[in-house]
Amino acid sequence: MDATCHSGAVTGALGLDEETTAAVVRLATRAPSLHNSQPWRFRLLPDRIELRADPQRLLPVADPTGRELRIGCGAALFTLRLALIGSGIRPLVSRYPQPGEPDLVAVVRHGGIVRATPEQRNLLDAVPRRRTNRRPFRDTAVPDPARSALRLAAFEEGAWLQLVTDPMQLAELGKLAREAHLLQQADAAFAAELAAWTGRSPARDDGVPASAGGPCPPPNQPWVVRDFGGDAHPRPAPAAFESDPLIAVLSVHTDGPREELRAGEALQRVLLTATVAGLSASFLSQLVEVPDIREQARRLFGGTRPPQVVLRLGHGVPVPATPRRAPEKVVDAL
Repeated sequence: MDATCHSGAVTGALGLDEETTAAVVRLATRAPSLHNSQPWRFRLLPDRIELRADPQRLLPVADPTGRELRIGCGAALFTLRLALIGSGIRPLVSRYPQPGEPDLVAVVRHGGIVRATPEQRNLLDAVPRRRTNRRPFRDTAVPDPARSALRLAAFEEGAWLQLVTDPMQLAELGKLAREAHLLQQADAAFAAELAAWTGRSPARDDGVPASAGGPCPPPNQPWVVRDFGGDAHPRPAPAAFESDPLIAVLSVHTDGPREELRAGEALQRVLLTATVAGLSASFLSQLVEVPDIREQARRLFGGTRPPQVVLRLGHGVPVPATPRRAPEKVVDAL
């Protein structure tokens, strides 16, 4: 895949030298994406950095419209913004797409000199520590200050994070999650796509390695965790998951490329805020990947905004990082 994208050497951009630019790109790639597909590319020019979606890394069964691809690119954009701030540059962002360049996600230019705030520094330090944690969490409630910080993080990126606390809504959402999981499991094309991207060798630099998977949840567990072990790496035996996870629904105004990009930026800010607070997170993606289930979830929460991401949050044990492609593999040659 990378060869057909004409990967190139990392050059300086926005007044940064090659080494610093490479460090900025490397940090930007520490963003979450569907099955760790890393669907982004960077074009480095003296006066700008272009972020582009990589259509070769679209997962057509789970994500036929590219919505999750764009959310992943948005998460990379937020991390790129943060990395530039850490390098003393105020990022001036133009969000796209525009006619004729559907894969152009955003252009980032030099907006002046800036010093990172303590909050931005904390988020920046959290980037390499953030993990998707598919293992059981402790049965310890997320404290109110952390909940407020998570909601504020989404709001400051133009999104909403609804923490689901109503028992009836939680029960219904859990039923929808299991129904969506069973529908996807019964889809041979979905299973093949999942197998192609998961249970990978540690030598691979994309996808989800077996080490990043978690144990099977016990029977009738509503918050299903996908099997990322692959046939060659069976999952550990069922384990008791937390009885009362914090479930959060991230939404923006509507669907569409720019809104989905915003959702990704908000997602990464929420995840990094959770990391700073000592929290772990995993995704309940089946709820937003099965169209009928996603529509039912939208109606469950009032019907005004479609859910973009559903998260499970709590106190988890440390887990290993998933791999990332080197900067020279995600940079387009000029």
